[in-house]
Order: sequence, then structure tokens, then C-alpha cells
Amino acid sequence: MTAQWQWPLGLGPVICIVGARPNFMKMAPILRAFAAHSPAIPELLVHTGQHYDKDMNDRLFEDLRLPQPDINLGVGSGSHAVQTAEVMRRFEPVVDEKKPSCVLVVGDVNSTLACTLVAVKKGVPVVHVEAGLRSYDRRMPEEINRVLTDQIADRLYTTERSAAANLAREGIAADRISFVGNVMIDSLLSNRALARAPAATVSAFAADPALLAGSAGYGVVTLHRPSNVDHADVLASLLGVLREIADSLPLVFAMHPRTRGNIERFGLSALLDTPRIIVLPPQGYLEMLGLLAGARIVLTDSGGLQEETTALGIPCLTLRENTERPITVDQGTNTMVGTDIDAIRRHAQATLAGQGKSGRIPELWDGHAAERIAADLAGWLLARQQAAY
Repeated sequence: MTAQWQWPLGLGPVICIVGARPNFMKMAPILRAFAAHSPAIPELLVHTGQHYDKDMNDRLFEDLRLPQPDINLGVGSGSHAVQTAEVMRRFEPVVDEKKPSCVLVVGDVNSTLACTLVAVKKGVPVVHVEAGLRSYDRRMPEEINRVLTDQIADRLYTTERSAAANLAREGIAADRISFVGNVMIDSLLSNRALARAPAATVSAFAADPALLAGSAGYGVVTLHRPSNVDHADVLASLLGVLREIADSLPLVFAMHPRTRGNIERFGLSALLDTPRIIVLPPQGYLEMLGLLAGARIVLTDSGGLQEETTALGIPCLTLRENTERPITVDQGTNTMVGTDIDAIRRHAQATLAGQGKSGRIPELWDGHAAERIAADLAGWLLARQQAAY
């Protein structure tokens, strides 16, 4: 990048897309890096409204020090087809009006693919952060979103080196790819000192100190994927083994509304009727970090928690058959246990006996991924503009 370059040189803003909770954690450090870059990279934050719980959105924006979105498309819920189509319909006029230099998308939600399709069809370059992750399970809507977005994006930023090999197998040229590290870890490291324990957990442990007696901590649970919570037999067996584990270690269960609704619908509430499982509503970002700070083990089907536990050195049992984040298994603290009750029980017992995975921090998970993205993107946009003249 030349020293005399000053934005803009006929370049519009970078339109940055968020649509669902994981996007917020990824976008916050990117926006701060854009502002800190010299010259500052102008951006326009668009919230599609794919996740639309106002209270949770407001808390996440506050916790992550995210600016309020410049535009909220207010899409709301719907089937995958309806939601994707509605995001496209509402996003197209934004592209026409704002004339962006590029559209930056993160992750693998429906909004990621929908906004990518609009931009590409309008001739606007697309930048994909967290590119190249693969579970190789096409039954997952997120996998379809990842594969299609990567195929048509112009600049692809990866979190781990294996992602480049995945992209190469799909015919994507190496000069479109840049390994920058993990912006989720940027958020975690920049917010770790601000983490706070949820008040309900503090109150429960204070009211019954015996919960922690002899256990030296607690475990954290999250479950939300349809394969785990939409089938009564699977959900019942998972809740049963969680109750077993709770006999040895109290568990804090941050419960997704979908999971809560299905537990009630299937008549499974009695499985959680124990003071050793503290059920909380979905938590804000800082509260979740506060929970993780005291956890001896995490049991989850969340992709983000696989990364965060690796960064924090906390043993994680992932209740899925596959993962798009294999580095958390190969180098980190993550163990894939699926819904195999014997495997869940065995690995939980080993962890509580001090034999859980310790792992190591992956390459470039150092809190500076967003800065590398800002520097690369500014140079890439300038080079594209100069080549056009």
C-alpha cells in the first residue's frame, strides 16, 4: 500500500453483514480494526435481522462494543428458503444505493450466503471471513452456505491452514486465499477482562455452597442443534447422561429456547429436576465468558465454543458426529463424542479425574486476526482499483 493513499479514491464503503449471534463476535474486532487502520476503512454495518430477539441483540451489541447497525433489514424467522430469499430481496436495494467497494460476510449463516449472492450478481466483490471450514456433512445447512459462499467469494480469509487445502480441493485458486487467524479469538482476548459471572449462577452457588463442595468448580452445557434436540429419544438420552455427570460435578445449562421448548413438549423436564443442574436462559457474551472462566469441562454442540474452549485451555466434549473446526481436536482441547452415551460418560469421567485434553493454542490465534484482515483488504482493494485504470 502506498504511503500517499487516502481513502476514498472512488472506493465506496465496505458493507459488513451480521445476521446471527456468532456473526457479532466475529464482526466486532473487524470494525475496530477498520477504524484503527491508517487510513481508516469506511464501513457500513448491515444487520439482516435473521436473529431478531431485541433484548439479546442489544446485550450483544453492548457487550461487544459494537456500533448500532446503520441498516437493519428486519427479516426475522422463516424456512431456510424464505429467510434467504427475503434477505436477498431486502439487501439488493442497499447495494444499489450505497455502491460499496465490497461486501464482507462472516461465518456460515443464511445471511452470509444470501448477501453473497446479491453482491456477486451485482458485480460487487465479496470477502469471506472464516472461509474454508468444512464438516463434509451436507445435511447441515451451514455446510451448504460455506461451500457456496467460498465458491463465489473474491477474497477468502482463513482461520487455520487446513482450510486452504479444503479450498484447493474445490478448485479455488491460492491467490484468492489469505491465512489470517481467528477473529473469534480476537473478541475473546479483548473481552476476557470484562467477563462477568451470570447473577443467577452466583446466587445458586451462594444459596447452596454444598453444590461446589468437593467438586472444585462446575461444568457448562449448551445444546441447540436440531439433530440433538428435535428428537425425543436423543434428547432424553443426552439429558440422562448430563444428570449422571451432575452427580459428580454441578452443571450450568445455558438453555436455548428451542431446547427448552422441546424438553417441555417431550415431557422431559423431570430429567433436569435436580439442584445440581442450574438452568439459565441464553446468556450475553460477557456472561458466557464469565461462565467459561470457572468451568472444568464444557459439553456443547456449538462451533464457537469449540474454538473458545481451545483458546482458554478448557476440556470440551462436542456432542456432534463431525466438526468443521478440526484444529480444535487436532491441536486443541476438543473431543468429539457425538451422542454416544458411553463415550460422553467415559470422557467426562476422565476429565474430572484430571485426564482431560490440555491442547495448545493454534497458529495465529493471537488476538490480531482482524488487524491482518484490515491491512490485507485495504491493499487488495487498492490494487483492484489501480488495475481498473
